[in-house]
Amino acid sequence: MEITIDSSISSTIPDFKIGFIQYHHIEVGSSPQMLKGRLQLFQESIFFDLQDKNVTELAGIAEWRDIFKKTGKDPNRYRHSAEALYRRVKKQNYLNSINSAIDLNNFFSLQYEVPIGIYDCAKLKGDTIQLKIGAEGETYIGLNGRENSIENLIVSSDRDGPFGSPFVDSDRAPVGETTKNAVQIIFLKPSLSMEESQKLTQSLMDMFLGIHGGEGSCEIVTG
Repeated sequence: MEITIDSSISSTIPDFKIGFIQYHHIEVGSSPQMLKGRLQLFQESIFFDLQDKNVTELAGIAEWRDIFKKTGKDPNRYRHSAEALYRRVKKQNYLNSINSAIDLNNFFSLQYEVPIGIYDCAKLKGDTIQLKIGAEGETYIGLNGRENSIENLIVSSDRDGPFGSPFVDSDRAPVGETTKNAVQIIFLKPSLSMEESQKLTQSLMDMFLGIHGGEGSCEIVTG
């Protein structure tokens, strides 16, 4: 599968880049105890770190709030997914285990302070994903169970239209225990160098494959 970035994004955010990972023949199931333990300990560590600090002071959180502003979405009303995770942790509303892929995705998002999406390839249509800015009046039903406005948000689209965003993903292509092939989109901090971006993406892919088996390939994509 290929992924492209529309000029509407690159003209607004010149340093915009993503890590794009493709996984094949993976086995998704309940999270191993090691992952559950690491996720719990990491959330507790974050909670204590945030005792005298605002979530918006964190570098990755702040950079993605700025991106929302640049595309025309109010980051105070529409919080990107990494910020939403951090705000949950700050309230000690810790994340429950869902499955190994989702748990690891959340762990990475907390670790790197950026939104990350993972999607089941069997539920996507066509061979190309395009990142673009949502059109006026555009909506979809999200994993939060609500109809969400994706107008002025960066969205991931396949042949059937938008299915994901750094705000909240749609309910169309979630990864579950029947997933064998998946794609992961890491919405990197624009301030990261290409070398840092490559190392982060490779490290994330290697840890994912260590838990789920299968094969993977990754690349950094720019506008």
